Order: sequence, then structure tokens, then C-alpha cells
Amino acid sequence: MSTVAEQFSAAAKANFESNLALFTEFTTKAFAGVEKLIDLNLSAAKASLADSNATTQKLFAAKDPQEFFTLSAALAQPNTEKAIAYGRHFSSIATSTHAELSKASEAQIAEAKLKLIEFVSQVSKKVPQGAEGTMAFLKSTIDSINAGYEQFAKRDGYSFA
Repeated sequence: MSTVAEQFSAAAKANFESNLALFTEFTTKAFAGVEKLIDLNLSAAKASLADSNATTQKLFAAKDPQEFFTLSAALAQPNTEKAIAYGRHFSSIATSTHAELSKASEAQIAEAKLKLIEFVSQVSKKVPQGAEGTMAFLKSTIDSINAGYEQFAKRDGYSFA
């Protein structure tokens, strides 16, 4: 049988390892999202450069001011559509990255919650007589913290179950 101190030490080590894994997962997912955004921006810059070159060629080929302004107006519409498409793609990347990060944090919080409840349960079996009030207070505090997390989750649309 292990002592409460050994159990606490093991729980602290497991918590540290779990937090390190979460940090690694967060960093990996965040970098993947940033990488997607960089790819999107590079593609947009290349396309913009090519479009600018083509547009300039067409505008220089205009024979009179009327044709120049007609071409300018006709070429503005595709640029607006491209900007909207870029915004949608950017939003999609940001939304999916946010969802992945939220999913990882929800899993971590749920796991930490279960480990904490398990730890308190194990410790409460070994408390000396007369310390039941302290354990009841600790359990009540944990229940309040869990209720706070759930309230936060409901308010912000997350699920920490």
C-alpha cells in the first residue's frame, strides 16, 4: 500500500505528463493551422501577382480611355470574388484549428477531472479519523469547481464532460 504522499506524488507526476502532452498537442495543432494559413497566403500572393501581370497587360493593350475603363470595371468583379473566397478559406482554416484545439482541451479537462475524482476517492479511504470534515470540504470544493467548469462550458458552447 502506498501512502498519501506517494499517491500525491504519483498524481502530480501524471498531471505534469498529461499537461506536457496537451502542450505538445496544442503546439502541433497550432503550427499545423499556421502552416495552412501560410500556404493559403503564399498561394494568394502568387495568384495575385499572376493576375496583376495579366491585368496590367490587358489594360496596356486598351486602345482608348473608354476601353480602359470598361476593362477596369470588368476586371474588378473577379478580384472581389477572389477576396471573398480567400476570406472563406481563411475562416475555414481558423475554425477547424479552433475546433481541434477545443477538442484537445476538452479531452484533457475531462481526463484531469476523472483523475482528480479518483485521487480524492483513494485518499479519502485512508484519512485518519476526525478528518472526515476536511475530506467532505475537499469533495465539496471539487464539486463546485466542476460545476463552474460546466457553467463556463454551457455559456461558451464547450463540452467538458
